[in-house]
Amino acid sequence: MDKNTITGLVIIFLILMGFSYFNRPSEEDLEKQRVQDSITTAQQKIAELKQKTKAEKAASFADIAKPIANDSTSVFNNDSTTNQIITLKSKKFEIEFDTKGGSISSLWLKEFTTHDSLPLYLWKAKRSELGLLLSINRQNVNTKDFNFTPTVTKNDSSQILSMRLSTSEGYIEYLYTIPNDSYEIGYKVIIKNLGNVITGYPTLTWRMDMPQFEKSKDFENRYTDLSYKFLADDVDNLSASSDDEESISAKLKWVACKQQFFSSVLIADDFFTSAELKSVTSKEDNMLKNVSAEIPLMYDGKDTETYSMKFFFGPNSFNLLKEYGNDIELYKLVNLGWSWLAWFNRYVVIPLFTFLHDHVTINYGIIILLLTLIIKGALFPFTYKSYLSQAKMRVLKPQIEEINSKIPKEKSMERQQATMKLYKQAGVNPLGGCLPMVMQMPILIALFWFFPGAFELRQQSFLWATDLASYDSIATLPFTIPFYGNHVSLFCLLMTATNILYTWMNSKNQVQNEQMKGMSTMMYLMPLMFLFVFNQYSAGLSYYYFIATLFTIIQTWIIKKYFVNDEKLLHDIQVAQKKPVKKSGFQARLQRMQKEQERRARENSKNRKR
Repeated sequence: MDKNTITGLVIIFLILMGFSYFNRPSEEDLEKQRVQDSITTAQQKIAELKQKTKAEKAASFADIAKPIANDSTSVFNNDSTTNQIITLKSKKFEIEFDTKGGSISSLWLKEFTTHDSLPLYLWKAKRSELGLLLSINRQNVNTKDFNFTPTVTKNDSSQILSMRLSTSEGYIEYLYTIPNDSYEIGYKVIIKNLGNVITGYPTLTWRMDMPQFEKSKDFENRYTDLSYKFLADDVDNLSASSDDEESISAKLKWVACKQQFFSSVLIADDFFTSAELKSVTSKEDNMLKNVSAEIPLMYDGKDTETYSMKFFFGPNSFNLLKEYGNDIELYKLVNLGWSWLAWFNRYVVIPLFTFLHDHVTINYGIIILLLTLIIKGALFPFTYKSYLSQAKMRVLKPQIEEINSKIPKEKSMERQQATMKLYKQAGVNPLGGCLPMVMQMPILIALFWFFPGAFELRQQSFLWATDLASYDSIATLPFTIPFYGNHVSLFCLLMTATNILYTWMNSKNQVQNEQMKGMSTMMYLMPLMFLFVFNQYSAGLSYYYFIATLFTIIQTWIIKKYFVNDEKLLHDIQVAQKKPVKKSGFQARLQRMQKEQERRARENSKNRKR
């Protein structure tokens, strides 16, 4: 790296630091923000008071929810002080149900913990709600505000909880089926004999505040969104990077509150007719997004209306999601990249990953190493051809310079034709050096998507990295560097160092000219840019790129030392040049274009003389 490049990098770094310093908020700005926050809080309280007043004016469900005589199990009591918490356990969950609202109060995934070893609650009390919004005598009420009567039954394979809200005419019942060993929970909504009081469609309201589970809140938030599956189409989602909402009038199969490694999914047995979805990025510490879904349920006023659904609460493991919902594409909750790249992860990387884990080793650091060696080994023929092409162009440099000295720039077609003839005689493909890059780029991009979302890497340690799914840190800085962060990732540093070394080696193998010198400077800047980008990324990804680049360096050294000799290569080229070469179609076209250019030049010269 020359002096000018170093100076430029120092200037860029100083500009970034200066920009961060001079654009920090002043005390006046901070005071304005505090005032604005106070105004916002006051507005929220006013809105809450208005909503409370509106609810008090609305018809009470208790007016129509009178107890059925002589039926002690259906006594309805709207006194919020009498609500009960029902706790049910399975191998996968510990779930608390609140009779106030008749829905889940909290759900703990027993097999997993957060990054700081705390219990992992997908559903938290007062942070998530599920209710049925009804129009009773043309006034809105929500079942989450009323007490239900619980009944628990058990059998060998599952537990069934009935939550019933009765009236003098009928009832609303929620049935939850909790299998002993499954990430699914059966969920049914039954409306009995309420056709004469319910107007319009009942609307299922689901709200969740999604908490932070992983080490980096910002990085986890990139993979957190509200996703949904069209009944006859693909999976889509609200924006993960900004607040978003969507009114969907098409049929849906499922709606999912998806985080980086875990999801809560509501799945219809048939379909949902439509949905109103909303996602807002949370400003609270340790919280990611506040999401909500309003799902209308078709209602014909029959004696009994039953809506069959189920919940999936579990990890975003590709193979596990295929097991639970291959036919409904539940596995697409794992983001494998753009469709033209996702096939490589689905049909190559994941099967290889699974095979190596099941048959070779259970250490994921070693699995990544073996995966890298397999991919790089498969690409070795392309790497060899690339180096050979670069070597041929390198030994031909004196002859190319001779052609350029003999043929002036004005005769660019003639110069190009002579160069192409030389390449043809030497058996050189000018684009041959690009072939491995063209082959490897889709693979590199595909793995860029795979590693940050690979559940199998979560909380798996290797060497100094305690979690291959998150960044590794060997030092915490007392300050934050813009775009870089406040920690030092060693795998990211190693990746940057090997990329700089490979760039230097590659530049030595290529023909050097003014254009290549400019390109070389840019190639050195790229690893430095990646240093800032990948410092926050998965340690498994940085480790893969480090190993892949290191192995490419070793391959290049082996090829240079044992397979390609410049002197022998030049001798073979000189022998080949003595043999007659048939013109290619491209060369013939170049020759015709050159003759046409020379003809026009002569005509223009004659016209000027006249």
